[in-house]
Amino acid sequence: MIGASPPKPRPPLKRRKKRRRVKAPADSDATRVQILQSAAAAFRKLGYHGATVQRIAATLRMEKGNLYYYFRNKEEILFACHQYSLDRLIRLLDEISSSDASPDDKLRTLIVALVHTILDELHGTTLFIELVALTPAHLKTIIARRDCVDRGMRQVIADGMASGVFPERDAKLLSLAILGAVNWIPRWFKPEGPASSTEIAECFASYLTAGLRRA
Repeated sequence: MIGASPPKPRPPLKRRKKRRRVKAPADSDATRVQILQSAAAAFRKLGYHGATVQRIAATLRMEKGNLYYYFRNKEEILFACHQYSLDRLIRLLDEISSSDASPDDKLRTLIVALVHTILDELHGTTLFIELVALTPAHLKTIIARRDCVDRGMRQVIADGMASGVFPERDAKLLSLAILGAVNWIPRWFKPEGPASSTEIAECFASYLTAGLRRA
């Protein structure tokens, strides 16, 4: 309208401050492992869907909110459990494969390491099960790394066949048979049971290696 006073200028919009992510404490690596141990024990006892983030945190006397310093959600914790165990296995596999031990000794050491990793490293973490709870991207990563362990064991068996320590058989099937036997242990293992993880590891290593020689 002619003669009307001009509109007052609007005040400048305030920029929203970006939410800064809180840094984890200095001992974050140790705390992350403790969280994984608590989570793995809960997953083993209650299953993935039965174990809550609240329970995992409470076992460590930690507030649930503090746990999110380290992991965004429960699925990420499960993925980290798998990654942690597979990191250990692949590192051990590299050490065993590059050693000067005989193929049957390599295989025995590898089986013992597998059992201890599955039962002791993360207190019975379900290393090769509960995969359906992972996102497609995480699942793809875990399957690829799990296959790496299978190929490493298969190579140890194939080397034993080439050197005459083991008779000629299908190395892939033998590797799958060994991994299948070992991976089932968390289903029935009880820490308070009559056999320790060390006794089980030695028994399985002796039995499976001797069976391979007689195959």
